[in-house]
Amino acid sequence: MPLCLACANPEADRWAVASDEEYYTTSEQFTYYRCRRCESLFIDPVPRDCLQQIYPANYYSFDEQVTQSFLFRVKDWLDQRFFRKFIARLPQSQINLLDVGGGTGALLTSLRKIDARIRKTTVVDLDEHAGVLARQNGHEYFCGRIEHYQPEQPFSVILMLNVLEHVDNPKELLVKARNLLAPQGILIIKTPNTDSLDAWLFRDKNWGGYHCPRHWVLFKRENLAAMVEETGLKIQYFTYTQGAPFWTTSVLFALRRHKWIDTSAKRPIPKHPLYAPLNLFFAGVDLVRGPFAKTSQMFIVLENS
Repeated sequence: MPLCLACANPEADRWAVASDEEYYTTSEQFTYYRCRRCESLFIDPVPRDCLQQIYPANYYSFDEQVTQSFLFRVKDWLDQRFFRKFIARLPQSQINLLDVGGGTGALLTSLRKIDARIRKTTVVDLDEHAGVLARQNGHEYFCGRIEHYQPEQPFSVILMLNVLEHVDNPKELLVKARNLLAPQGILIIKTPNTDSLDAWLFRDKNWGGYHCPRHWVLFKRENLAAMVEETGLKIQYFTYTQGAPFWTTSVLFALRRHKWIDTSAKRPIPKHPLYAPLNLFFAGVDLVRGPFAKTSQMFIVLENS
Protein backbone atom coordinates (compact mmCIF):
# COMPACT_ATOMS: atom_id res chain seq x y z
CA MET A 1 0.00 0.00 0.00
CA PRO A 2 1.47 3.43 -0.93
CA LEU A 3 2.03 6.10 1.72
CA CYS A 4 -0.20 9.16 1.90
CA LEU A 5 1.65 12.12 0.42
CA ALA A 6 0.12 14.49 2.97
CA CYS A 7 0.68 12.63 6.25
CA ALA A 8 2.71 9.49 5.35
CA ASN A 9 0.00 7.19 6.68
CA PRO A 10 0.21 3.68 5.11
CA GLU A 11 -3.54 3.02 5.38
CA ALA A 12 -5.71 4.16 2.48
CA ASP A 13 -8.65 3.07 0.37
CA ARG A 14 -8.77 2.90 -3.40
CA TRP A 15 -10.74 5.95 -4.60
CA ALA A 16 -10.63 6.18 -8.41
CA VAL A 17 -8.62 5.37 -11.52
CA ALA A 18 -7.73 8.17 -13.96
CA SER A 19 -5.60 8.84 -17.02
CA ASP A 20 -4.34 11.81 -19.01
CA GLU A 21 -7.26 12.63 -21.29
CA GLU A 22 -6.28 16.29 -21.23
CA TYR A 23 -2.81 16.40 -22.85
CA TYR A 24 -2.24 12.71 -23.74
CA THR A 25 1.29 12.71 -22.34
CA THR A 26 1.07 9.06 -21.27
CA SER A 27 -1.22 6.07 -21.79
CA GLU A 28 -0.59 4.86 -18.24
CA GLN A 29 -3.45 4.69 -15.77
CA PHE A 30 -3.08 6.04 -12.24
CA THR A 31 -4.92 5.14 -9.05
CA TYR A 32 -6.06 7.75 -6.55
CA TYR A 33 -6.27 6.64 -2.92
CA ARG A 34 -8.07 8.25 0.02
CA CYS A 35 -6.03 8.34 3.22
CA ARG A 36 -7.85 6.82 6.20
CA ARG A 37 -6.19 9.26 8.60
CA CYS A 38 -6.33 12.70 6.96
CA GLU A 39 -8.75 11.91 4.08
CA SER A 40 -6.60 13.56 1.44
CA LEU A 41 -6.48 11.97 -2.02
CA PHE A 42 -3.14 10.98 -3.52
CA ILE A 43 -1.89 9.43 -6.74
CA ASP A 44 -0.08 6.14 -7.29
CA PRO A 45 2.32 5.66 -8.93
CA VAL A 46 3.75 9.15 -8.39
CA PRO A 47 5.38 10.22 -11.70
CA ARG A 48 8.31 12.02 -10.01
CA ASP A 49 10.76 11.24 -12.80
CA CYS A 50 8.46 12.21 -15.69
CA LEU A 51 8.04 15.95 -15.18
CA GLN A 52 9.28 16.92 -18.64
CA GLN A 53 6.90 14.37 -20.16
CA ILE A 54 3.73 15.20 -18.22
CA TYR A 55 4.21 18.98 -18.56
CA PRO A 56 4.42 19.32 -22.35
CA ALA A 57 5.45 22.46 -24.22
CA ASN A 58 1.77 23.26 -24.93
CA TYR A 59 0.83 23.10 -21.22
CA TYR A 60 -1.50 26.00 -20.50
CA SER A 61 0.74 27.98 -18.11
CA PHE A 62 3.65 27.81 -20.59
CA ASP A 63 1.52 28.90 -23.56
CA GLU A 64 1.51 32.65 -24.22
CA GLN A 65 -1.49 32.29 -26.53
CA VAL A 66 -3.53 31.11 -23.53
CA THR A 67 -2.36 34.00 -21.33
CA GLN A 68 -3.38 36.49 -24.03
CA SER A 69 -6.84 34.99 -24.60
CA PHE A 70 -10.16 36.63 -23.69
CA LEU A 71 -10.77 33.95 -21.05
CA PHE A 72 -7.46 34.75 -19.38
CA ARG A 73 -8.19 38.49 -19.47
CA VAL A 74 -11.45 37.88 -17.58
CA LYS A 75 -9.57 35.72 -15.06
CA ASP A 76 -6.86 38.38 -14.85
CA TRP A 77 -9.42 41.06 -13.95
CA LEU A 78 -10.90 38.86 -11.21
CA ASP A 79 -7.42 38.03 -9.88
CA GLN A 80 -6.48 41.70 -9.67
CA ARG A 81 -9.59 42.41 -7.58
CA PHE A 82 -8.84 39.52 -5.23
CA PHE A 83 -5.12 40.14 -4.70
CA ARG A 84 -5.35 43.93 -4.44
CA LYS A 85 -7.05 43.86 -1.03
CA PHE A 86 -4.34 41.67 0.51
CA ILE A 87 -1.34 43.38 -1.06
CA ALA A 88 -2.68 46.80 -0.09
CA ARG A 89 -2.55 45.82 3.62
CA LEU A 90 1.17 45.02 3.55
CA PRO A 91 3.27 47.56 5.50
CA GLN A 92 6.45 47.24 3.43
CA SER A 93 7.64 50.21 1.37
CA GLN A 94 8.92 47.77 -1.27
CA ILE A 95 7.16 44.53 -2.14
CA ASN A 96 8.85 41.50 -3.69
CA LEU A 97 6.59 38.88 -5.28
CA LEU A 98 7.33 35.22 -5.96
CA ASP A 99 5.00 33.16 -8.16
CA VAL A 100 5.65 29.43 -7.79
CA GLY A 101 4.51 27.67 -10.95
CA GLY A 102 3.91 31.05 -12.58
CA GLY A 103 4.84 30.01 -16.13
CA THR A 104 5.52 33.05 -18.29
CA GLY A 105 4.86 35.47 -15.42
CA ALA A 106 1.57 36.72 -16.85
CA LEU A 107 -0.01 37.09 -13.41
CA LEU A 108 2.99 38.98 -12.03
CA THR A 109 2.86 41.33 -15.00
CA SER A 110 -0.74 42.03 -14.11
CA LEU A 111 -0.10 42.48 -10.39
CA ARG A 112 2.63 45.08 -11.01
CA LYS A 113 -0.16 47.37 -12.19
CA ILE A 114 -2.07 47.35 -8.91
CA ASP A 115 0.60 48.58 -6.48
CA ALA A 116 3.55 50.88 -7.20
CA ARG A 117 5.51 49.28 -4.33
CA ILE A 118 5.94 46.07 -6.30
CA ARG A 119 9.54 46.25 -7.50
CA LYS A 120 10.89 42.71 -7.87
CA THR A 121 8.94 39.82 -9.36
CA THR A 122 10.21 36.25 -9.66
CA VAL A 123 8.86 33.06 -11.21
CA VAL A 124 9.85 29.52 -10.27
CA ASP A 125 8.76 26.93 -12.83
CA LEU A 126 9.96 24.00 -14.93
CA ASP A 127 9.94 25.18 -18.54
CA GLU A 128 12.93 26.91 -20.17
CA HIS A 129 10.84 28.52 -22.91
CA ALA A 130 8.46 29.96 -20.31
CA GLY A 131 11.57 31.34 -18.62
CA VAL A 132 12.57 33.18 -21.78
CA LEU A 133 9.15 34.81 -21.98
CA ALA A 134 9.11 35.62 -18.26
CA ARG A 135 12.49 37.36 -18.48
CA GLN A 136 11.32 39.30 -21.54
CA ASN A 137 8.45 40.54 -19.39
CA GLY A 138 10.84 41.82 -16.74
CA HIS A 139 10.70 38.97 -14.22
CA GLU A 140 13.49 36.90 -12.72
CA TYR A 141 13.13 33.20 -13.43
CA PHE A 142 14.38 30.05 -11.72
CA CYS A 143 13.97 26.91 -13.81
CA GLY A 144 13.48 24.01 -11.43
CA ARG A 145 11.54 22.89 -8.39
CA ILE A 146 10.87 25.35 -5.57
CA GLU A 147 12.49 22.90 -3.15
CA HIS A 148 15.84 23.66 -4.83
CA TYR A 149 15.42 27.44 -4.98
CA GLN A 150 17.67 29.54 -2.72
CA PRO A 151 16.99 33.28 -3.20
CA GLU A 152 19.18 36.04 -1.82
CA GLN A 153 16.33 37.81 -0.05
CA PRO A 154 12.87 36.91 1.30
CA PHE A 155 9.56 37.75 -0.35
CA SER A 156 6.66 39.90 0.83
CA VAL A 157 4.16 37.81 -1.13
CA ILE A 158 4.44 34.24 -2.34
CA LEU A 159 1.81 32.90 -4.72
CA MET A 160 1.16 29.17 -4.97
CA LEU A 161 -1.84 29.06 -7.25
CA ASN A 162 -2.66 25.48 -8.18
CA VAL A 163 0.77 24.30 -7.04
CA LEU A 164 0.35 22.49 -3.72
CA GLU A 165 -1.44 19.61 -5.42
CA HIS A 166 1.44 19.11 -7.87
CA VAL A 167 4.09 18.02 -5.33
CA ASP A 168 4.85 14.81 -3.48
CA ASN A 169 5.45 16.47 -0.11
CA PRO A 170 3.02 19.39 0.33
CA LYS A 171 3.89 19.88 4.00
CA GLU A 172 7.57 20.30 3.14
CA LEU A 173 6.59 22.80 0.45
CA LEU A 174 4.66 24.90 2.98
CA VAL A 175 7.66 24.89 5.33
CA LYS A 176 9.88 25.98 2.43
CA ALA A 177 7.48 28.82 1.63
CA ARG A 178 7.41 29.92 5.25
CA ASN A 179 11.21 30.12 5.25
CA LEU A 180 11.09 32.30 2.11
CA LEU A 181 8.59 34.76 3.60
CA ALA A 182 9.69 38.16 4.85
CA PRO A 183 8.40 39.32 8.26
CA GLN A 184 4.69 40.15 7.91
CA GLY A 185 4.70 38.51 4.50
CA ILE A 186 1.82 36.43 3.17
CA LEU A 187 1.47 33.17 1.27
CA ILE A 188 -1.55 32.92 -1.03
CA ILE A 189 -2.63 29.42 -2.04
CA LYS A 190 -5.23 28.21 -4.49
CA THR A 191 -5.88 24.47 -4.62
CA PRO A 192 -8.69 22.05 -5.57
CA ASN A 193 -11.38 21.07 -3.09
CA THR A 194 -12.31 17.38 -3.02
CA ASP A 195 -15.47 18.10 -1.01
CA SER A 196 -17.38 19.59 -3.94
CA LEU A 197 -20.31 18.60 -6.13
CA ASP A 198 -18.30 17.99 -9.30
CA ALA A 199 -15.67 15.99 -7.39
CA TRP A 200 -18.42 13.59 -6.32
CA LEU A 201 -20.32 13.53 -9.62
CA PHE A 202 -17.20 12.75 -11.66
CA ARG A 203 -15.31 10.73 -9.05
CA ASP A 204 -15.10 7.62 -11.28
CA LYS A 205 -15.22 9.53 -14.57
CA ASN A 206 -11.79 11.17 -14.56
CA TRP A 207 -12.79 14.28 -12.61
CA GLY A 208 -11.09 17.36 -14.03
CA GLY A 209 -9.70 18.16 -10.59
CA TYR A 210 -7.43 15.11 -10.80
CA HIS A 211 -5.67 16.84 -13.72
CA CYS A 212 -4.13 13.40 -14.04
CA PRO A 213 -1.23 12.71 -13.74
CA ARG A 214 -0.19 16.22 -12.68
CA HIS A 215 -2.21 16.54 -9.46
CA TRP A 216 -0.56 14.27 -6.90
CA VAL A 217 -2.32 15.18 -3.65
CA LEU A 218 -5.72 16.80 -3.13
CA PHE A 219 -7.39 18.32 -0.08
CA LYS A 220 -10.59 19.62 1.40
CA ARG A 221 -10.80 22.53 3.83
CA GLU A 222 -10.42 20.52 7.03
CA ASN A 223 -7.31 18.49 6.18
CA LEU A 224 -5.63 21.43 4.48
CA ALA A 225 -6.15 23.59 7.57
CA ALA A 226 -4.79 20.81 9.79
CA MET A 227 -1.61 20.49 7.71
CA VAL A 228 -1.13 24.27 7.65
CA GLU A 229 -1.32 24.37 11.44
CA GLU A 230 1.48 21.78 11.68
CA THR A 231 3.83 24.02 9.66
CA GLY A 232 3.52 27.03 11.98
CA LEU A 233 1.71 29.14 9.42
CA LYS A 234 -1.48 30.94 10.43
CA ILE A 235 -4.66 31.18 8.36
CA GLN A 236 -5.52 34.81 7.72
CA TYR A 237 -8.34 34.24 5.21
CA PHE A 238 -10.19 31.34 3.58
CA THR A 239 -12.84 31.15 0.87
CA TYR A 240 -14.16 28.74 -1.72
CA THR A 241 -13.85 29.96 -5.30
CA GLN A 242 -15.15 28.91 -8.68
CA GLY A 243 -13.83 25.71 -10.20
CA ALA A 244 -14.97 26.17 -13.79
CA PRO A 245 -11.94 24.43 -15.37
CA PHE A 246 -12.71 21.22 -13.46
CA TRP A 247 -16.35 21.22 -14.52
CA THR A 248 -15.33 22.02 -18.09
CA THR A 249 -12.68 19.31 -18.46
CA SER A 250 -14.93 16.73 -16.77
CA VAL A 251 -17.75 17.48 -19.23
CA LEU A 252 -15.42 17.49 -22.24
CA PHE A 253 -13.93 14.16 -21.14
CA ALA A 254 -17.46 12.74 -21.06
CA LEU A 255 -18.29 14.15 -24.50
CA ARG A 256 -15.10 12.67 -25.91
CA ARG A 257 -15.83 9.24 -24.43
CA HIS A 258 -19.21 9.34 -26.20
CA LYS A 259 -17.36 10.33 -29.41
CA TRP A 260 -19.28 13.62 -29.64
CA ILE A 261 -16.06 15.65 -29.80
CA ASP A 262 -12.52 14.91 -30.88
CA THR A 263 -9.32 15.86 -29.02
CA SER A 264 -5.69 14.88 -29.41
CA ALA A 265 -2.19 15.68 -28.15
CA LYS A 266 -1.94 18.35 -30.85
CA ARG A 267 -5.25 19.90 -29.79
CA PRO A 268 -5.64 19.07 -26.09
CA ILE A 269 -8.71 19.87 -24.02
CA PRO A 270 -7.69 23.50 -23.20
CA LYS A 271 -7.43 24.18 -26.95
CA HIS A 272 -10.86 22.80 -27.82
CA PRO A 273 -13.36 25.41 -29.14
CA LEU A 274 -15.86 24.49 -26.41
CA TYR A 275 -13.37 25.03 -23.60
CA ALA A 276 -13.70 28.81 -23.27
CA PRO A 277 -17.52 29.05 -23.48
CA LEU A 278 -17.97 26.15 -21.06
CA ASN A 279 -15.51 27.77 -18.66
CA LEU A 280 -17.46 31.01 -18.74
CA PHE A 281 -20.74 29.16 -18.22
CA PHE A 282 -19.53 27.12 -15.25
CA ALA A 283 -17.78 30.14 -13.74
CA GLY A 284 -21.16 31.88 -13.78
CA VAL A 285 -22.84 28.86 -12.22
CA ASP A 286 -20.24 28.73 -9.44
CA LEU A 287 -20.47 32.45 -8.77
CA VAL A 288 -24.24 32.13 -8.31
CA ARG A 289 -24.07 29.13 -6.00
CA GLY A 290 -20.81 30.16 -4.30
CA PRO A 291 -22.39 31.87 -1.27
CA PHE A 292 -24.08 28.64 -0.17
CA ALA A 293 -22.01 25.83 -1.75
CA LYS A 294 -18.55 24.31 -1.44
CA THR A 295 -17.15 24.91 -4.90
CA SER A 296 -14.20 22.95 -6.25
CA GLN A 297 -11.35 25.35 -5.57
CA MET A 298 -10.15 27.04 -2.38
CA PHE A 299 -8.26 30.27 -1.72
CA ILE A 300 -6.30 30.45 1.51
CA VAL A 301 -4.08 33.33 2.68
CA LEU A 302 -1.42 32.41 5.23
CA GLU A 303 1.00 34.37 7.40
CA ASN A 304 3.77 33.48 9.83
CA SER A 305 2.32 32.83 13.26
